[in-house]
Amino acid sequence: MNKNNYAVIMAGGIGSRFWPMSKQKLPKQFLDILGTGETLIQQTFKRLQRLCLTENIFIVTNREYKDLCLKQLKNVIEDNILCEPVMRNTAPCIAYAAFKIHNMNKNANMIIAASDHIILKENEFVKIIKDCFNVVANHDILLTIGITPSRPDTGYGYIQYTDQKLESQQKIRKVKTFTEKPDQALALNFLDSGDFLWNSGMFLWSAKSITLAYRKLLRDMYDVFEKGKEFYCTSKETEFIDRVFPGCKNISIDYAIMEKSDNVYVYPADFGWSDLGTWGSLYMHLDLDKNKNAVQGNNVLLYESADNIINVPNNKTVVMQGMNGYIVVENEGTLLICKKENEQKIKQYSEDASYKIS
Repeated sequence: MNKNNYAVIMAGGIGSRFWPMSKQKLPKQFLDILGTGETLIQQTFKRLQRLCLTENIFIVTNREYKDLCLKQLKNVIEDNILCEPVMRNTAPCIAYAAFKIHNMNKNANMIIAASDHIILKENEFVKIIKDCFNVVANHDILLTIGITPSRPDTGYGYIQYTDQKLESQQKIRKVKTFTEKPDQALALNFLDSGDFLWNSGMFLWSAKSITLAYRKLLRDMYDVFEKGKEFYCTSKETEFIDRVFPGCKNISIDYAIMEKSDNVYVYPADFGWSDLGTWGSLYMHLDLDKNKNAVQGNNVLLYESADNIINVPNNKTVVMQGMNGYIVVENEGTLLICKKENEQKIKQYSEDASYKIS
């Protein structure tokens, strides 16, 4: 296995669109939300162990979740859990990992992956990422993985690519535009055009290329983390991060770097990917009964009900009649009943409920 290949798992989110199952004290990446016997972060870690040495896998998360990482990831190296003192979006998160790894190994190549995605075709995923590692090791590019869209999904961002290829690489194309979650009409146009992909949020690059991109496009953040090279991998690293991280700009890597760089390419792929961003995306991966209900719970009785997602504790008895297209979730005394078509509002519902309780 190539000792220059590193993986960074982003695991600091709270998964608010999976409320009330996912809550701040136990976000969705630490839940066995698919009922497989493994949490999402455990699946991600195991998948990346097929690509990188275990000592080359880093987790960036909120300090609140360090113990959860240690509990669930038996082989993780404690010093490889990089703790954010506050939430500051993906650009500071990735900068911390990239500058530290570059400081450790000037020849490092990196994959950035979310902790809460699922990949059904893991062998195909491993093959593609190995190819991508070889590409970024030999080219000064920022590479993202685009997923061939199967439907006009409005919950994903989209990447438009051009006909320009990366030298002899037949599949890798130059990126033209990034578009955040579109409305239904625009998503249909994207699907019909044939040159748009879903933005998976997975990135590959050399540590050198991404740190240079920060220097060019996000100089303030570059200066902050560049000064940390005397502290990385020392007893003073935590003190340094606690001091500088809260002052970092709250901005995504997509907006800060990827949308503004002129060396961004995309690898179109299809390996059974889903970001599990909503209950609706989870529904597509669960077993359904004859009426297309996805039921998690041992004591659920359904009458004249179809196309529902039900997730309740096994000790709860639930009877539903005449309900179609609903999300019904109960967790720790909180009950959510919401139309599937309104699932994008769940984040707001959770905030309103927290305000009401407080």
